[in-house]
Amino acid sequence: MSWLGLEDKVAVVTGAASGIGAGIALELARNGAHVAVLDLNRDGAEAIAHEIESLGRESIAVEVDTGNEKSVESAAREVFGRWDAIDILVNDAGTRGAGSLSEVSIADWRRVLDVNLTGYLMCSQRFGEPMRERKSGSIIHISSITGSNPQSSSGAYPISKAAVAMLSRTLAVEWGPDGVRSNSVAPGMTRTPFAESIYTTPGVLEVRTGIVPLRRIATPQDMANVCAWLASERSSYVTGQEITVDGGFTQTVMSQIPRPGH
Repeated sequence: MSWLGLEDKVAVVTGAASGIGAGIALELARNGAHVAVLDLNRDGAEAIAHEIESLGRESIAVEVDTGNEKSVESAAREVFGRWDAIDILVNDAGTRGAGSLSEVSIADWRRVLDVNLTGYLMCSQRFGEPMRERKSGSIIHISSITGSNPQSSSGAYPISKAAVAMLSRTLAVEWGPDGVRSNSVAPGMTRTPFAESIYTTPGVLEVRTGIVPLRRIATPQDMANVCAWLASERSSYVTGQEITVDGGFTQTVMSQIPRPGH
């Protein structure tokens, strides 16, 4: 067995058709897990599922709108039709917001919260119930550094991510006695297909890289490495925590204050 001991564990990863979610699904598979790939993008989900199968692991692609209760229920039935129980849930599916709080429409506000927050709860309830019955399981929620560092003109997005961190901590307290762990991972600036247009804008990559202490922008693999550890028994006494994976960026605020002579 590998150091992480994920052989033949069953994982569900939402938002796994691309970006961070795809990176997590593939890393779990490389470490021996079977993975259900859930995403609104069926074609993308099927491509990742096929890649997982090429690694010698079992996988299914399930189309789901995690902001819709009936869709989540349908996805759960499909997953449990393949496996009796799961060991790992990664809540990654999300949507972005735009606009200042004085301008954001209530419809956009609700959609972001439905997917980024309520969707995490619904998936946790549906996939976490068998974990509680078996007295074992790890739930990982993808939050964001914007959950603790306000980002203007982003609508409900940073608010939703702040709430995800509290959802994770509350689940850890309530479900800990049932043997289920709940943690969140807060990515910093990460180069994904969704964000690629930002990084191909002239000058942006250089400026962003220059303000990160480690002098590079994260990749989905950076998040996947942390999630694989949280999914494993190597982190068996870690719950209710948020792990920031940002290359040290959020620790630089004091460095922005001018100090003559320094």
